[in-house]
Amino acid sequence: MTLLTLRRRLVPLTGLALILSIAAAAPTTAQALPSSNDPVDAQTAAGFAGYLESLRGKARAQGVSDATFSRAIAGLSFNPRVAALDRGNLPTASDAPIPDFEPYRQRHIDARKIARGRAVYNANRTLLVGIERDTGVPEEIMVAIYGHETNYGTITGDFDLLRSLATLAYEGRRRALFEPELIAVMVMMERGIPRERLVGSYAGAFGYPQFLPTVYLRDAVDADGDGTPSIWSSEPDALASIANYFVRAGWRKGEPWGVAVRVPAGFNRARVASTLTPTRCPRVFGRHSRWLSMREWQALGIVPERGAMPDGAIMATLLEPDGPGKTAYLLTGNYRVILDYNCSNFYALSVGLLADAVRP
Repeated sequence: MTLLTLRRRLVPLTGLALILSIAAAAPTTAQALPSSNDPVDAQTAAGFAGYLESLRGKARAQGVSDATFSRAIAGLSFNPRVAALDRGNLPTASDAPIPDFEPYRQRHIDARKIARGRAVYNANRTLLVGIERDTGVPEEIMVAIYGHETNYGTITGDFDLLRSLATLAYEGRRRALFEPELIAVMVMMERGIPRERLVGSYAGAFGYPQFLPTVYLRDAVDADGDGTPSIWSSEPDALASIANYFVRAGWRKGEPWGVAVRVPAGFNRARVASTLTPTRCPRVFGRHSRWLSMREWQALGIVPERGAMPDGAIMATLLEPDGPGKTAYLLTGNYRVILDYNCSNFYALSVGLLADAVRP
């Protein structure tokens, strides 16, 4: 089966990285967080109900029938816990110190996760080989995303998506982001997705790859042939959908994500510093050097920690996540595709390193 024969669910909507960073940054302490069942004052309850009803026309314009809309909002109530989680998720200060990567790597790429990833890799080889052939997305990259997002399907979230997204849209702090996601869930219901499947993170990501509803509608594919892209229960569907996401994000066939390297003592970092001012994810891209070819990096004394350097014509940036004297990385355009999934250097590095460890 080729990816071109897989059934697609496509709409031209937004990407995934922002919402993943929102969900990942949820408060880690439990104090002062209200329960999902805490009472809501009458004014909030009335405003919430009125807001939901005001969306009927927008949902109808997206193909949602009145019957499906009424079924979707029936019984929904404002979730104070979701609102508190979102309000507690404040942006990181631009001048906040960035910790070392190594402790993060050790927590997220351990022997157990590698072993489980190899088991998933081997169990899906026939499918994965075909998807890589058709898309150019490496088998191990699909598996690594699956492993990082939900620990291979074991942690997918238990928040009701309709209630969470309705709460976040009504709360208003990021209505422009969450309202389309709420309507997208209704579109999923219109297309026959069972109501009981609509569960995930408090911020609306769901399924094995933790897609947003809009991303599901755009990128999810039916790889197992049952007629539905069941990314919440089917590993083939989830893995193929991850690949489809990466193709749309610009994955280049045959190009590695990056390579671990050693930087020589006395290296002139000012010589390779980027002169660009990043407008997107400045704390991420601001740490990258300017682009040079692998051949040019090698001429400057950069050598791989093991194995051979990638093709000399491939362009890459240099990142030293733990500072001089520690492992550094030359990162290609495909690394930027991983960042499209979640705009975090630590996340993207750990996906690449887990992928390298998973493939025999």
